Amino acid sequence: MHDTTIALIELGAVFFGLGLLGRLAWRFGISPIPLYLIGGLAFGAGGIVPLHGIEEFAHLASEIGVVLLLLFLGLEYSAAELTTGLKKSWTAGLLDIVLNATPGAVVALLLGWGPVGALAMAGVTYISSSGIIAKVLGDLGRLGNRETPVVLSVLVFEDLAMAVYLPVLTALLAGVSFLGGLTSVGISLLAITVVLVVALRYGRIISAVVDSPDHEVFLLKLLGSALLVAGVAAQLQVSAAVGAFLLGIAISGSTAENAARLLEPLRDLFAAMFFVVFGLNTDPRSIPPVLGVAVALAVVTTLTKVATGWWAARRQGVGPMGRARAGAALVARGEFSIVIAGLAVASGMVSAQLAALATAYVLLMAVIGPIAARYVEPVAEFLARRRAGATAP
Repeated sequence: MHDTTIALIELGAVFFGLGLLGRLAWRFGISPIPLYLIGGLAFGAGGIVPLHGIEEFAHLASEIGVVLLLLFLGLEYSAAELTTGLKKSWTAGLLDIVLNATPGAVVALLLGWGPVGALAMAGVTYISSSGIIAKVLGDLGRLGNRETPVVLSVLVFEDLAMAVYLPVLTALLAGVSFLGGLTSVGISLLAITVVLVVALRYGRIISAVVDSPDHEVFLLKLLGSALLVAGVAAQLQVSAAVGAFLLGIAISGSTAENAARLLEPLRDLFAAMFFVVFGLNTDPRSIPPVLGVAVALAVVTTLTKVATGWWAARRQGVGPMGRARAGAALVARGEFSIVIAGLAVASGMVSAQLAALATAYVLLMAVIGPIAARYVEPVAEFLARRRAGATAP
């Protein structure tokens, strides 16, 4: 058959299968993300029936999915809320780095991967998945919860930290001079500063430019501007996700409300492709040799992320249940971790085992994260009742 025919058949089967998995998840009251990941794992390299006709489309669709997830999350908040949250949560951001980067670095050193491998694994275990977390918060109806701005502030701090970390890592992997590394970092910080200033001072103008009474024109301008900003941000060595998020921050008022309503189905469609592609790119045969180390890392960094969210929410005056939800929401790892591992292994400066370990670890955390967020409330309530019963006279 013609390549296009094969691609259409495979793509149709993927979308229909995603619909069935989504309905199954809805029936059991859980997030569909783990099922999307497992479905991609089954049909990727080394899976049951590998798909070979949709690689280019799937990769691009997954990138669009991340952009739309973060754009949608940015639409929920204003630039003033972002800056206020960062001012209040910078200490939580530093604690996040210490608690969650350390386990990855220690494991890499114990495995003999050297300082560069340690720096790479530190990034893999540190950075939470903004895409997965945004999807989970939306699925569980928690975008308006009191603890959500705390979670958002930690995620923004992490993404901004990546704007410094990625250029440094890339420079070390490429053997670039110290001065060259500083230049890359300077470009990243300058780009983020410019976008933040524009969002704070000219948000109304941006909203007016994007807005339109015609839904078709509005959607075209909104999607076009999101992809344009994301692409420019990536070219300037800033995360495309950060660029999309900051654009969402800049759009405010009724324009933001209308944009969120129009984007929701499109976001869900492309976000589903992102999670499937993650599974498609994972070879199940690479997981068993490093599974033990990955499980150990998953246990430790689940606890450290929960501790980070709990502490950050407590500092903002959030109650115990909200603290638990904030901690569980931060658990998932995803797109950034895979990007970091890919950069490290492609350079030839670290062991190829790093990619297998990062993949196994991220797959575990991408499944554990949504499950932890979904069930943290009943578990916390059960523990509270037991504690109350134990202290009763």
